[in-house]
Amino acid sequence: MRYVKQSLGALALLGVTQFAQADTLANVKQRGYVQCGVTTGFAGFSAPDAQGVWRGLDIDVCRAVAAATLGDSSKFKAVPLNSQQRFTALQSGEIDVLARNTTVTQQRDTAVGAIHAGINFYDGQGFLVPKALGVNSAKELNGATVCMQTGTSNENTMADWARAHKVEYTPVVIEQFNEVVNAFVAGRCDVFTTDASGLASIRISKMENPDDYLVLPEIISKEPLGPYVRQGDDAWLNIVKWALQASFNAEELGLTSANVDQHLTSTDPNVQRLLGVTPGAGQNLGLDEKWAYNIIKQVGNYGESFERNVGQGSPLKIQRGLNALWTEGGLVYGLPVR
Repeated sequence: MRYVKQSLGALALLGVTQFAQADTLANVKQRGYVQCGVTTGFAGFSAPDAQGVWRGLDIDVCRAVAAATLGDSSKFKAVPLNSQQRFTALQSGEIDVLARNTTVTQQRDTAVGAIHAGINFYDGQGFLVPKALGVNSAKELNGATVCMQTGTSNENTMADWARAHKVEYTPVVIEQFNEVVNAFVAGRCDVFTTDASGLASIRISKMENPDDYLVLPEIISKEPLGPYVRQGDDAWLNIVKWALQASFNAEELGLTSANVDQHLTSTDPNVQRLLGVTPGAGQNLGLDEKWAYNIIKQVGNYGESFERNVGQGSPLKIQRGLNALWTEGGLVYGLPVR
């Protein structure tokens, strides 16, 4: 029986690997749009607005990839996926890129046929509680019921943290994210735990009276979030990776959607290479030399995307913190385009 299971597993992996070797860029160009896996609705990161237009920090990754590959940031299709569906959809070819607040972990980079293409938000798991609960620290949650979504890294992180701090709790694990939120609002659990960015989004967008809720100070994990692609197609991995890097470099160089045209005459070699004035970077990726210019012009740099979606220009008003440029005390560091 063990031999049969191993053989079947090997065949399944072979099938995924063969599919992964397909030329994703060629498929995208033939189709005319990027299939982008996103959340089922996460304000600030990926959610449809009142007109049904998908917006958010993760959506801007989809837009950047579309701008780089097709010259038009609108040429993507948002494919809503829950946490259980996301990697299967990527493996099967249902989506070209997964841009869905997904934590980069060793297991995900090695065992699910996927590989991350960069980090677009540095986060950590936290706790949201009603102020009426009367607690000011996660260490006071002994005996609490805790809502969380199944199929995420939050379950294991919560269990590890609680064991280390001798906190007993009862998990309320639900498959759909919106159902977890509804359960918390209805009082089925005392605590909601997920990434701190998610808690900020939930508090502002889902709670009738946001001031009645408190995000506790503890951050119990490292949650580097970023886009994933299938293993085996290095050319596509490079495109998604460098689309993200272009947005970082643009902010470092002071290039914005408003001023990028003025910088086409810049004498700075770094600007010239990024904008395709000096050719080479586009050819290296199999793209038009204006790949990065199109991203910056149509989507903006990383700072622009951050501020309008989750920062001070948004209802979430998340501080840059670790997501500031490395020159300003953060972790965002654009890799050299040369």
